[in-house]
Amino acid sequence: MNEKISSELQLNINRLNQTLFIGKNFDLKHRTFYVGGKELCLYYIDGFLDDHTMERFMEVFIRIKPEDMPNTPHEFSKRFLPYGSVLLLDDYDQIIRGILSGIACILVDGYEQAFMIDCRHYPMRGVEEPEKDRVLRGSRDGFVETLVCNTALIRRRIRSPELIMEMLYVGKSSQTNVVLSYLDSRVDHEFLDKLRKRIQDIEVDSLTMNSQSLAECLYQYSWYNPFPKYKFSERPDTAAACILEGNVVIMVDNSPSAMITPSSVFDIIEEADDYYFPPVTGSYLRLTKFIVNFVSMALTPVWLLLMQNSVLVPQWLHFIMIQETVNVPLIYQFLILELAIDGLHLAAVNTPSMLSTPLSVMAALVVGDLSVSSGWFNSEVMLYMAFVAIANYSQPNFELAYAFKFMRMITLILTAIFNVWGFVLGWIITIAAIVFNKTIAGKSYLYPLIPFNATQFLKRFVRVRLPHNDKGVKQ
Repeated sequence: MNEKISSELQLNINRLNQTLFIGKNFDLKHRTFYVGGKELCLYYIDGFLDDHTMERFMEVFIRIKPEDMPNTPHEFSKRFLPYGSVLLLDDYDQIIRGILSGIACILVDGYEQAFMIDCRHYPMRGVEEPEKDRVLRGSRDGFVETLVCNTALIRRRIRSPELIMEMLYVGKSSQTNVVLSYLDSRVDHEFLDKLRKRIQDIEVDSLTMNSQSLAECLYQYSWYNPFPKYKFSERPDTAAACILEGNVVIMVDNSPSAMITPSSVFDIIEEADDYYFPPVTGSYLRLTKFIVNFVSMALTPVWLLLMQNSVLVPQWLHFIMIQETVNVPLIYQFLILELAIDGLHLAAVNTPSMLSTPLSVMAALVVGDLSVSSGWFNSEVMLYMAFVAIANYSQPNFELAYAFKFMRMITLILTAIFNVWGFVLGWIITIAAIVFNKTIAGKSYLYPLIPFNATQFLKRFVRVRLPHNDKGVKQ
């Protein structure tokens, strides 16, 4: 049973001071003063409080005379709290959660309700375009770590009264804010109810890694299947478009990424540039992306298979045969380069920008030219792996790119060990990992291919201009 606050101010102060460790926390402040002949106590977190708004409140408070003091908190709120968002609470736990969220709390002697004044001022960075989800044409804003700002970016794009921003709390210690954003008339309410219940039933101390921690708590999928269950985006225009299509967007406080559910593999591959250009250009970019992703998956395993079975190479393809001496087995060369590419990627991420140019020069000279001339690698292997590395960056989703990478490495190893049968087995494992995967809604990961929907399947590859309908605006 929820514990209620008392009408005696001193009892409330003693309880709050003990719970909030007032005196030990330098940033948790409380101040007691008299307003209209009654004692009043203010609790707030230094760094969250909007000083200008609180100054306005104080200007109003000092003018209150004892004879003007109302008998009920509702009347006090109507007459003397004209600024900001004011909520009256009598539940002790909700008051604690509000104070720790940065909301200013005012307790008045004789009132059995506390005034929660939302005049927070969050420290935040600018809404510049995200590094990973850049577009050639379109809006240049992006999500930030402040949840209120992220919801405002979506509200700016969807001005419908049916747009719902539902607040939930996750984490026993962290009490992290989680928002479910959806259009009430277009969302699948059965899926929404299941998703809400899953979030409410999460028993965890805190969401340490924000949205990734929530994703792992929501769906306990098999660790050996690397294909992602969610589409993550830092672009508010992408999130708004998905909401208009009937999806649910999950936003976690302190995370600049929105989780879009449910998402099939075709949804994850999509990106904003597919829709910021005319249909012909958008269709070309989309088809190019699909072809590049498929070629990056198949190129090195197919070439390794042909090198192990040179009789299968037709006369007109003899130029792909290795011309130099092979000092290191081809499979080792591929695996070493797969790891080296990730090593260079990690080095680039952790290298200060002023040193990025020397790093690029060293990578080009040492890893590129000298590794071939020294005999460690063959030039053909370096060429194909360079294409694969570039193709990985054409995939907008980081998790999906690594899923393809893992499947490619498994196929390479099986091909090197079992030859043709290993190549076939590798592709069977890859296809099975995709086919038997399920979205968080429990539906097919390959929709609209399985189950087959000809119209929707065509729209995944070729973007055509269709009339807008009540199912969304994306085509």
